Amino acid sequence: MAVSRDVRVNALIGTNHGLSHFYQLCLAPLFLPLHDAFNVSYAQLGLLSAVMLFCTGALQTPMGFLVDRFGARPFLIGGSLAMAGGMFFMGFATDYWQLLALSAVSGVGNAVIHPADYAILTGSIRKEVIGRSFAMHSFSGNIGYAIAPALMVGLDAAMGWRGAVITAGLLGMVAVAAIALQSRILNDQVRKPKEAGFRTRDLFTSRTLWLFFGFYMLSAMAISGMQNWLITVLHQVNGFELAIGSTALTIFLVANSGGTLLGGWVADRMPRHMLMMSVVFTVIPSALLVLVAFIHLTPAILFVLLALAGFTMGASRTPRDVMLKEASPPGQIGKVFGFVSSGLPFGSAITPLPFGWLMDHAHPQLVLPVAGLILLSSVLCIGSARASGPAHVPVAAE
Repeated sequence: MAVSRDVRVNALIGTNHGLSHFYQLCLAPLFLPLHDAFNVSYAQLGLLSAVMLFCTGALQTPMGFLVDRFGARPFLIGGSLAMAGGMFFMGFATDYWQLLALSAVSGVGNAVIHPADYAILTGSIRKEVIGRSFAMHSFSGNIGYAIAPALMVGLDAAMGWRGAVITAGLLGMVAVAAIALQSRILNDQVRKPKEAGFRTRDLFTSRTLWLFFGFYMLSAMAISGMQNWLITVLHQVNGFELAIGSTALTIFLVANSGGTLLGGWVADRMPRHMLMMSVVFTVIPSALLVLVAFIHLTPAILFVLLALAGFTMGASRTPRDVMLKEASPPGQIGKVFGFVSSGLPFGSAITPLPFGWLMDHAHPQLVLPVAGLILLSSVLCIGSARASGPAHVPVAAE
């Protein structure tokens, strides 16, 4: 039985997107052996991840302009190769500075993924199933995050840290080869000649796109707070054992991944109600986070509430992505998604400082309510962005 074109496109783009998230987390599980091998501080090791994320976030918008100007496929292949190659060659590093440089190379390659992926999905997937395609794209990224710690620890145990990063890099090279061999099914977005006048300043002066950027960034801030502090907060405030907190976080993240699939169905089946559903799916987890912070709960009820919070938070993501696609000027998907989705790494980078301040000043009970309020404030961005309509594009002179 022949596999449909949509399925093949989603498999190629989704697998590569999952690897892009996988690479962002695959160094942290190796900090112990890297610490011993290079005799560096943990702060220096943390800098490896920070450099990778910074390069990805800072360069997504420029990469988006290049994708729109020259086409997505060559940049997807080249960026993915740099992303995987940076990880592969870490296995041969003999000094710390080499790891730092290769982290930057991998981060630069990673910056191509979001703008190129969305440009290709927009041009390759039928409109009536684009929501489910975007949902699978988000889901694959979550899977990449989920498998990174366990897989890298297992590879380290089996073949050492060098073998682990070399193997991780080879996985990406296999994905690049698959994309290159089947690139004929990856159509780029449709570009209209009159849209060529879209300039850098038009991107950065669009009220609609800045509001979408705010929605992405605030959502990332909230979920980053959950990922980093939930276990500690549940232990210090609610008195739960660390094992209970760890299980609660796992349930939240798994449910969040599952929620993205529901969001794809909503975006395809109820396109007129995407804004309403996005708002509902954002308000519910906001309220649940506050509830968990202030109400005494049994572990079972805690698990149920966090599963519901994670599921609804995940379900808000795909309608958000589809609304951004609809607001994007034709032929400008790369730069728009590059700019707006850079709010995700920036939001994740902002959160640890204020939440860490709350923990250091003996206010752990405020972490989850603050995360809930940050998430709730994102509703103002998405509502205003939707009301603003499509981003303005100047028409080039004839």
